[in-house]
Amino acid sequence: MAGEFSRTSRIGDQLQKELASLIQFEVKDPRLGFVTINEVRVAKDLGYADVYYTVLGIDEDPKKLADNQVALDSAKSFLRHRLSKEVKLRVMPHLRFHYDQSVVNGARMSALIDDAIRKDQSSDSSEE
Repeated sequence: MAGEFSRTSRIGDQLQKELASLIQFEVKDPRLGFVTINEVRVAKDLGYADVYYTVLGIDEDPKKLADNQVALDSAKSFLRHRLSKEVKLRVMPHLRFHYDQSVVNGARMSALIDDAIRKDQSSDSSEE
Protein backbone atom coordinates (compact mmCIF):
# COMPACT_ATOMS: atom_id res chain seq x y z
CA MET A 1 0.00 0.00 0.00
CA ALA A 2 2.75 2.46 0.92
CA GLY A 3 4.61 1.71 -2.33
CA GLU A 4 1.66 2.79 -4.45
CA PHE A 5 1.73 6.37 -3.23
CA SER A 6 5.43 7.01 -2.76
CA ARG A 7 6.69 10.52 -2.36
CA THR A 8 8.50 10.46 -5.70
CA SER A 9 5.36 9.40 -7.58
CA ARG A 10 3.34 12.18 -5.92
CA ILE A 11 6.04 14.69 -6.84
CA GLY A 12 6.07 13.30 -10.38
CA ASP A 13 2.31 13.75 -10.68
CA GLN A 14 2.54 17.34 -9.43
CA LEU A 15 5.42 18.14 -11.80
CA GLN A 16 3.47 16.61 -14.69
CA LYS A 17 0.50 18.90 -14.07
CA GLU A 18 2.63 22.01 -13.65
CA LEU A 19 4.84 21.26 -16.67
CA ALA A 20 1.83 20.71 -18.91
CA SER A 21 0.47 24.10 -17.93
CA LEU A 22 3.81 25.89 -18.21
CA ILE A 23 4.63 24.43 -21.62
CA GLN A 24 1.19 25.24 -22.97
CA PHE A 25 0.91 28.81 -21.70
CA GLU A 26 4.39 30.18 -21.04
CA VAL A 27 6.90 28.61 -23.42
CA LYS A 28 6.89 30.77 -26.54
CA ASP A 29 9.07 28.76 -28.92
CA PRO A 30 7.85 28.50 -32.53
CA ARG A 31 9.56 25.08 -32.91
CA LEU A 32 7.36 23.64 -30.19
CA GLY A 33 4.22 21.81 -31.29
CA PHE A 34 1.26 20.68 -29.20
CA VAL A 35 3.17 18.81 -26.49
CA THR A 36 1.47 16.37 -24.11
CA ILE A 37 3.29 15.33 -20.95
CA ASN A 38 2.58 11.61 -20.49
CA GLU A 39 4.61 10.87 -17.39
CA VAL A 40 7.24 12.29 -15.07
CA ARG A 41 9.50 9.88 -13.22
CA VAL A 42 11.44 11.41 -10.36
CA ALA A 43 14.65 9.85 -9.02
CA LYS A 44 14.56 8.82 -5.36
CA ASP A 45 17.16 11.45 -4.45
CA LEU A 46 15.16 14.12 -6.37
CA GLY A 47 18.22 14.84 -8.50
CA TYR A 48 16.53 14.24 -11.84
CA ALA A 49 13.05 14.09 -13.30
CA ASP A 50 12.61 12.19 -16.56
CA VAL A 51 9.78 13.81 -18.51
CA TYR A 52 8.11 11.66 -21.17
CA TYR A 53 6.17 13.56 -23.82
CA THR A 54 4.40 13.16 -27.15
CA VAL A 55 3.63 15.74 -29.81
CA LEU A 56 0.24 15.75 -31.48
CA GLY A 57 0.21 15.19 -35.21
CA ILE A 58 3.92 14.97 -36.02
CA ASP A 59 4.80 11.47 -34.83
CA GLU A 60 6.07 10.47 -38.29
CA ASP A 61 8.27 13.53 -39.02
CA PRO A 62 11.75 13.06 -37.48
CA LYS A 63 12.83 16.66 -38.21
CA LYS A 64 9.87 18.15 -36.35
CA LEU A 65 10.39 15.71 -33.48
CA ALA A 66 14.02 16.79 -33.28
CA ASP A 67 12.96 20.46 -33.34
CA ASN A 68 10.58 19.82 -30.44
CA GLN A 69 13.34 18.05 -28.49
CA VAL A 70 15.70 21.00 -29.04
CA ALA A 71 13.00 23.48 -28.00
CA LEU A 72 12.25 21.57 -24.80
CA ASP A 73 15.94 21.17 -24.01
CA SER A 74 16.50 24.91 -24.46
CA ALA A 75 13.55 25.66 -22.15
CA LYS A 76 14.77 23.33 -19.37
CA SER A 77 16.25 25.99 -17.12
CA PHE A 78 13.25 28.30 -17.56
CA LEU A 79 10.85 25.46 -16.75
CA ARG A 80 12.88 24.34 -13.74
CA HIS A 81 12.97 27.91 -12.42
CA ARG A 82 9.20 28.30 -12.86
CA LEU A 83 8.54 24.90 -11.29
CA SER A 84 10.55 25.91 -8.23
CA LYS A 85 8.13 28.79 -7.72
CA GLU A 86 5.03 26.62 -8.18
CA VAL A 87 6.04 23.43 -6.38
CA LYS A 88 7.49 23.77 -2.89
CA LEU A 89 10.48 21.45 -2.72
CA ARG A 90 13.83 21.91 -1.04
CA VAL A 91 15.54 20.61 -4.19
CA MET A 92 13.99 20.97 -7.64
CA PRO A 93 15.02 18.05 -9.90
CA HIS A 94 16.90 18.68 -13.14
CA LEU A 95 14.62 17.98 -16.10
CA ARG A 96 15.43 15.44 -18.82
CA PHE A 97 12.99 15.27 -21.73
CA HIS A 98 12.37 12.00 -23.61
CA TYR A 99 10.05 11.45 -26.56
CA ASP A 100 7.54 8.74 -25.61
CA GLN A 101 7.27 6.11 -28.35
CA SER A 102 4.56 4.13 -26.56
CA VAL A 103 1.66 5.99 -28.19
CA VAL A 104 3.08 5.47 -31.69
CA ASN A 105 3.89 1.83 -30.94
CA GLY A 106 0.39 1.27 -29.53
CA ALA A 107 -1.26 2.68 -32.65
CA ARG A 108 0.96 0.53 -34.87
CA MET A 109 0.15 -2.60 -32.84
CA SER A 110 -3.56 -1.84 -32.95
CA ALA A 111 -3.40 -1.45 -36.73
CA LEU A 112 -1.57 -4.77 -37.03
CA ILE A 113 -4.17 -6.52 -34.87
CA ASP A 114 -7.03 -5.01 -36.90
CA ASP A 115 -5.32 -6.13 -40.11
CA ALA A 116 -4.85 -9.68 -38.77
CA ILE A 117 -8.52 -9.87 -37.71
CA ARG A 118 -9.62 -8.61 -41.13
CA LYS A 119 -7.45 -11.20 -42.91
CA ASP A 120 -8.72 -13.95 -40.61
CA GLN A 121 -12.35 -13.01 -41.27
CA SER A 122 -11.81 -12.83 -45.04
CA SER A 123 -10.15 -16.27 -45.07
CA ASP A 124 -13.04 -17.71 -43.04
CA SER A 125 -15.62 -16.30 -45.45
CA SER A 126 -13.74 -17.54 -48.53
CA GLU A 127 -13.66 -21.13 -47.18
CA GLU A 128 -17.45 -21.33 -46.98
